[in-house]
Amino acid sequence: MKRISTLELIPGMTIAEDVLSFNRQLVMSKGTVLNDNLITRLDLYGILTVYVEDAPPPISVTPTTLDLNQTVSYKERVQNSPEFQKFKEDYERNLGSFKDAMNQMAQRNLDLDVDGLLKDILGMVSIGSSWPGVLDMLQNMKDFDDSTFTHSMNVGLISNVLAKWLKLTPAQVEMATACGLFHDIGKLKIPHAIITKPGKLDAKEYAQIQRHPILGYQMLQQQKVDDHIRNAALMHHERSDGSGYPMRLSGNQIDPYARIVAIADIYDAMTAPRVYRGPLCPFRVIEMFEKEGFQKYDVEFLLIFLENVVNTYLQTPCRLNDNREGTIVFVNKEKLSRPTVQCGSNYVNLMNFPDLQIQDIL
Repeated sequence: MKRISTLELIPGMTIAEDVLSFNRQLVMSKGTVLNDNLITRLDLYGILTVYVEDAPPPISVTPTTLDLNQTVSYKERVQNSPEFQKFKEDYERNLGSFKDAMNQMAQRNLDLDVDGLLKDILGMVSIGSSWPGVLDMLQNMKDFDDSTFTHSMNVGLISNVLAKWLKLTPAQVEMATACGLFHDIGKLKIPHAIITKPGKLDAKEYAQIQRHPILGYQMLQQQKVDDHIRNAALMHHERSDGSGYPMRLSGNQIDPYARIVAIADIYDAMTAPRVYRGPLCPFRVIEMFEKEGFQKYDVEFLLIFLENVVNTYLQTPCRLNDNREGTIVFVNKEKLSRPTVQCGSNYVNLMNFPDLQIQDIL
């Protein structure tokens, strides 16, 4: 048995110990053989690491999971656009500056230049409503990168997008961006040996990993930042139903900016590339949110986020899981993950076909 990050999981691995949520709810039973959907479900519950058997069976996944060429036309459309080229250049430059600033603060207790870092990040999202959008470009930035710094940059940018969709004021949008940018700062205080330890964590080590929100809050107390930024670091793992941590807060007890960051945090984790596949199709992520997410995340915020994500793909080519190709032509608000797709002269309302789903955006 060994403990690994959920980012390293591969279909075919077997869960070696029951996976429990932070309120001790059973998420996945010992002996479960993982597939792509189950791995993504762990992200929805904010599970960071799991125990798997030492010798997993050979990977057994369908070609649609591993054949990255299926989405290459969409990926090429995004990556060949001048907007993406400019975004990529700015992203990589700003990521370096952000990483240096975070490490200087964590290791040498230097002051964070929040305004300077925020100005650079906000410059990356000044593309308005042009195509491709920020979420499209983030999904096509890298093949696989699980660093805290990359994830924090992504969450800041996604929080910015969500705050705009919520029609917040410019000042509130900036605040949401900053909250996302610094939400995981406490992870820099977790010893690397604990994060990467292959064996079973003892109770003290496990508790230390769960303390990263508190550590982040304490670090930001030494900085001249708004209380919302501190609260987002402290509360981004809290859940509306009280099942989160570290304080088991619920509903409006959770800072509204932390509720925004929580959605951005999980969406980035669920759509991230894996070692065995490219970025996950957004419609599969939306379906998981619909099944299990509305009780855990702010319903109003989450619904607006998912509706806007789906609307960005109207009139976009896609492939269904039966290999038919078509165009997304109508959004079903009752079930956002199941729009109507025009395949030739046929209109396929996915609400009426439970076995069909959108497999890829083309």
